[in-house]
Amino acid sequence: MSNFQSNQSPPPPVFQFNQDNTFDLKNIIFRYLRNWPWILFSMILGVIAAFLVNRYSTPTWSVEGTVLVKEAENNLGTDLFETSGLLKSNSNIENEIGILKSYTLAEEVVEGLNINIQAYQEGLLGLTRQYGAHSMMVEVDWKHPQMVEGMFRLIAKDNSSFELSFIEETFQVYNPADPFYKTDLEVIGLKEGTYPYDQWIEGGNFKFRVKNVSAMAGESFFFQLQDTPSLAKQYKSELVVSPINKEASILSLKLETPVRRLGEDYLNKLMEVYLKRELDEKNRTSDNTVRFIENQLSGITDSLTFFEDRLEQYRTQNKVFNLSEEGNQIFERMQELETERSQTEINLKYYQTLQNYLDNNSEEDLVVPSVIGISDPLLNSLVMNLGELQSERVRLSANFSDQTPAVREIKSKIANTKKALRENVNSAIRNTQSLVDEIKGNIRQIDQQINTLPETERRLLGIQRKFNINENIYVYLLEKRAEAEITRASNAPKNSVLDWAKAGNLPVSPKTKVNLLLGLLMGFLVPVAFIYIKDFFNVKIEDVKELEKLAKVPVVAKIGRANYGYANPVLDKPKSPVTESFRSLRADMTYLSPNKKYMTILFTSTISGEGKTFCAVNTASAFALKGKKTLLMGLDLRKPKIADDFKLINDRGVSTCLSSDVSWKNVVQKTKTEHLDVMLSGPIPPNPAEILLQEKFNEIMMEIKEQYEVVIMDCPPVGLVSETKELFRFADINIFVFRQEYSRKENVDLLNDLHERGGVKKLYGLLNDVHIKNASYGYGYGYGGGYGYHEEEQVSWWKKLLGKA
Repeated sequence: MSNFQSNQSPPPPVFQFNQDNTFDLKNIIFRYLRNWPWILFSMILGVIAAFLVNRYSTPTWSVEGTVLVKEAENNLGTDLFETSGLLKSNSNIENEIGILKSYTLAEEVVEGLNINIQAYQEGLLGLTRQYGAHSMMVEVDWKHPQMVEGMFRLIAKDNSSFELSFIEETFQVYNPADPFYKTDLEVIGLKEGTYPYDQWIEGGNFKFRVKNVSAMAGESFFFQLQDTPSLAKQYKSELVVSPINKEASILSLKLETPVRRLGEDYLNKLMEVYLKRELDEKNRTSDNTVRFIENQLSGITDSLTFFEDRLEQYRTQNKVFNLSEEGNQIFERMQELETERSQTEINLKYYQTLQNYLDNNSEEDLVVPSVIGISDPLLNSLVMNLGELQSERVRLSANFSDQTPAVREIKSKIANTKKALRENVNSAIRNTQSLVDEIKGNIRQIDQQINTLPETERRLLGIQRKFNINENIYVYLLEKRAEAEITRASNAPKNSVLDWAKAGNLPVSPKTKVNLLLGLLMGFLVPVAFIYIKDFFNVKIEDVKELEKLAKVPVVAKIGRANYGYANPVLDKPKSPVTESFRSLRADMTYLSPNKKYMTILFTSTISGEGKTFCAVNTASAFALKGKKTLLMGLDLRKPKIADDFKLINDRGVSTCLSSDVSWKNVVQKTKTEHLDVMLSGPIPPNPAEILLQEKFNEIMMEIKEQYEVVIMDCPPVGLVSETKELFRFADINIFVFRQEYSRKENVDLLNDLHERGGVKKLYGLLNDVHIKNASYGYGYGYGGGYGYHEEEQVSWWKKLLGKA
């Protein structure tokens, strides 16, 4: 055999070897684009699903109103404590938010709107909530235990009766004796059937009656009972109250509801109740003042009537109607002192009442000192401030616990205010008592002057004096009561409604555009994620790029899938893309072999089924068609296949000449193809591994290489048997065959091991059974090139692609 070295270096593009781990964006994009019909179909389904959600979902509306919260005006008492550091200046915005979100207000609103009976209408996809006038009216006695949560259905039979049935039997029992605790109803005492209108339907856990408003025969009416505590808690949790910004004292009230008008009515009623409660708290002071004055008037009226009768009687009996000039002077002076004493005693009585209030920690409302004529500005300010603080504490205690910082702070303010007020009152009592004593001393001096008058005039003066005193006090109290009532009538809430509740023009859900976008996005992401997960868990080699990254040896070729039913498309389908790929491989062998004229090529794989025999047969055929004298050797002694491909009988072959004295030339068989001979494996020997390791095989190989220009060795899978490793030394080129979507990725480790530690030279990879849709350029002529070499296959290829698309 003549050996010579080639001076021509192989072209880089043919054997380009990529071992880096860079991110191949182009390959990833094309991997997903191969599945574009499914991605497009999924996106269309996503848009359709989003459209159905938008079409049949119950819309939710956002209802909003605004309330202006005015800061409390500072008075003298507040300024005094804030200046001294006893009180802290604090905005009441957070307190007002807590009041608006309180359970007490929500409960009052629910009771005012009477929304415990929730009506529904049957629609295409279920029941939808209704609000307003209905064809039937249900009246419930909430003082009686009731079945709540479940769904009732009423069907009008005629003008006098209806049929009752249950849609959802998940009833609970609401007991007004314990309104915050409901129990599951295990046995429904109410029977389904026909009942008359306007008659109470009563049992242990139910009491209601139905009135026919405008229901026609056969018309259905659905309703559900909800107890007030549950509804109040629900609306309390759904209500959102927040300032429109950090600096403003305007609160925004928002509520999301499927029934727009119900949401508007609820917020409007809530704002009404909120302002009414504030006004009632302000009126409590005026009401208490009027009550205090009326208690005083009840005693004065009796005294005034008594002395009026005595004065009239004395004048009649004694024929005395007017006092003398001296008597008038004494009377006027005495009247002034008595009036002053009465006023001072009223003030003293008020101070004593206030002192008793502070000592007993009473929770009743105070009377403002100015109402009864006390003009002390500090005392008035302290009393008014204490009243406001106590009202604020009542409001906060209804919604927060005693450990809440706001409640603890307001209690601290009340304690400080009471301390300052107590000191002021004690001082006022001492001063007032001194003034009363002084007035009484002046009155005793006048009494001495009265004793100098005649007896008749003296007695008339005494009666007249007592009458005028009571009359002046009576008139004075009437004036103060009128002032208190005027004050009460002029009271108004300091807070106000800026905007009454109104729903937006569009529902907040479903969000049509967002849902369509999400549907489109999900339709895109779901198949992409599926493909990604499928690729992530895929352990098979998918394409030549992946093989190049895994292998540490060059990948010389990729062979397309042969869907022709022929084992040797090179001979049977000369214009097929597969044949073209073997021609390309044949051309590449020129650069791989150190001897261009004589070469030995070995084909092996990791496991059976990867197509090594197919590649060996077709490569041998390609060289034979070129005129090269070629021998195809079947060295897979365990599982021979070449005989079937050439329709030969495997009765003699390699095993025959190695186990006997038969010459190898006698076992070589001719094929129908010129220049192509075949040496079959022969009968399966009992020891295939040992038989190939004989020295005789070395001699046979030397003789064969001298007789043939190209020797193709079809060897057993190197991952299954051991003898193949001994055969690498006979080959000039070693081809390791992998099969797309069949060979496992870890099989490449064996190839790399042979290259790095096995010492196998001239070792190359080959990817077999590549799908046309996965084919790409880069090796030889590629597949599907448009130069007229394989028109038939191009048509078939396009038909298959269009069929799959």
